[in-house]
Amino acid sequence: MDVHRLQLLRELAERGSVTAVALATNRTVSAVSQQLKVLEREAGLPLTGRSGRGIVLTGAGRMLAQTATDVAIALERADAVWKEFTLSPRGEVTLTTFPTGGQMLLPGLLDAVAKIPDLTLVASDQDPLHPDFADLTPDYDIVIADAPGLMPSWRQRGLAVVKLMDEPLDIALPEGHPLASKTSLSAKDLVDVTWIGVPLGFPYDRILRQVEAITGIPARIGQRFLDNGIVEALVATGHGIGILPRFTTRDHENGLVTRPLSGIRSTRQISALMRPDRAERPSVRIVVEALTEVARAVEAQHQS
Repeated sequence: MDVHRLQLLRELAERGSVTAVALATNRTVSAVSQQLKVLEREAGLPLTGRSGRGIVLTGAGRMLAQTATDVAIALERADAVWKEFTLSPRGEVTLTTFPTGGQMLLPGLLDAVAKIPDLTLVASDQDPLHPDFADLTPDYDIVIADAPGLMPSWRQRGLAVVKLMDEPLDIALPEGHPLASKTSLSAKDLVDVTWIGVPLGFPYDRILRQVEAITGIPARIGQRFLDNGIVEALVATGHGIGILPRFTTRDHENGLVTRPLSGIRSTRQISALMRPDRAERPSVRIVVEALTEVARAVEAQHQS
């Protein structure tokens, strides 16, 4: 079977439609369809079936798409071995992140990559409301994502995942608040307060749901905002208390203090997600190594 046609089947499995595959591979829809039909003849089994106006993979199609991933990994690994023998890591690496991840990690990462000859990092940020950052791995070499832990969808996609850090999520209070005298706060300390919340379903909001479960009292939400800077400003001016990430919150700099939450697991895991074949590229590997070092430095800075 032709490797390039196998790659088209893999793209169909990940992108969900022939139109999306055509757009991503700079082909026409008819050209993609024709190549998939040739692959089906080579395989000797139906690989796709109709579903409404589109197509879906059959069981054989899904199995062969996984085989295509294995082939891509093997090819990238072989190419990486050869490049390491003949070349230094070079070229362009694309990376995308959620905003506070970029705030923490990009300054140090760009400094590190600038010292590597012939390597360019092209970074961008994404709307943190994106439903699953793993969806971005077909279009970027490295995707920085935050989640409560290792997500099942990451395993299901067969992604390479490099854990960068666990960032604590703290309770943010205005200076002078009665609870600011405590070194840490429990769920019972947080009864009868007004919260500056975040959109439903966000990691911070899930922590608030745990507080409610322990106290048995619904949280009183004054406002909800996506942007951490707005939450900081409203907490600092006494409009409520909030939940904010420790490493990017400007504690004590704007009339705001933070306290750790005890009795509840209040952290978010920050990870680098990659297609497994791209993770084998020397240029991607060296950027991930630099990213890991920057994350360690950020953690050490806040532990000292």
